[in-house]
Amino acid sequence: MAYGFCKEKQYKYSTAILENRFLLSVSIDENDQVQTTLTERETGEPYELYRTAASGTFVGQVREAIQEVLQDISEKCYELAVFKEAQPLMLIDYVRRRYGDELEFLWERFPDNAIWRRRDNQKWYAAILTVKKSKLGLASEETAEVIDLRLEPESITNLIDNERYFPGWHMNKRHWYTMLLDGSVPLEELCRRIDDSYRIAKK
Repeated sequence: MAYGFCKEKQYKYSTAILENRFLLSVSIDENDQVQTTLTERETGEPYELYRTAASGTFVGQVREAIQEVLQDISEKCYELAVFKEAQPLMLIDYVRRRYGDELEFLWERFPDNAIWRRRDNQKWYAAILTVKKSKLGLASEETAEVIDLRLEPESITNLIDNERYFPGWHMNKRHWYTMLLDGSVPLEELCRRIDDSYRIAKK
């Protein structure tokens, strides 16, 4: 809505393109299916060539202008779905509501790894990563989404069982530990442990 869509049965948005020659209308339904219609401003007639296999400089410019609008809508109205499992998505929502923090994607080479940090001291308090299960010592080459959290060293020693709780992946194993985000640890516990890690990161 903030972008300019209005809600009827679908979300609808209109904008002029190609120096006001056309009116582009974009409709998005409840399943995020996108439809576009293009109308010539001068005649009020629909312009359909961009939907066909027609080629040529002008129709190419039309398609490019439409693509620019759709790309802008995608970037400003949608979040990139990096993580696929339900638990990472629920934790992203939890952290956003509780702390107002957003994931930071710091590594261009690893676009499916991200961290949360405290605003007051910039210390990391959690990381969501995608790793092969074998890297955690499990007998599988499947990838898994995991969370790394802080904990007091004495508590980590008693927690690690290499089934649900693992030494911190790519972190200082004395101060960090890792959990699978596959439902093996209940969401309530994950949230509580994030809170603990946030508190520890204040020190």
